[in-house]
Amino acid sequence: MNRKIKLIWDFRGPDAHKTAEHHEKHLKEYIALQALHLNITGHKAHSTMHSIAFMVVEEDAMIPVRDALAPHRGEIYEG
Repeated sequence: MNRKIKLIWDFRGPDAHKTAEHHEKHLKEYIALQALHLNITGHKAHSTMHSIAFMVVEEDAMIPVRDALAPHRGEIYEG
C-alpha cells in the first residue's frame, strides 16, 4: 500500500484565506492536467492571518509534484 502525502502551501496576512482558496483552484487544475490518481485538495483557515491550501498525492508521485509546485511543507496524510 502506497502512503499518501499531504503537500501544504502556507499563506499569511489579511488576504490569506482568499489566497489559499484561489490556490486550491490551481491545484485542482494541475491534478486534471497531470491526470493524477488522487483528487484530494482543500483549504483551511488556521487564524485570520494564516490559511493553507493543500493537495494529497501518492508517495511515489510526491517528488515530481513537489518539484513542479514547490509546496512549503508536507506531512503523512491519514484521512
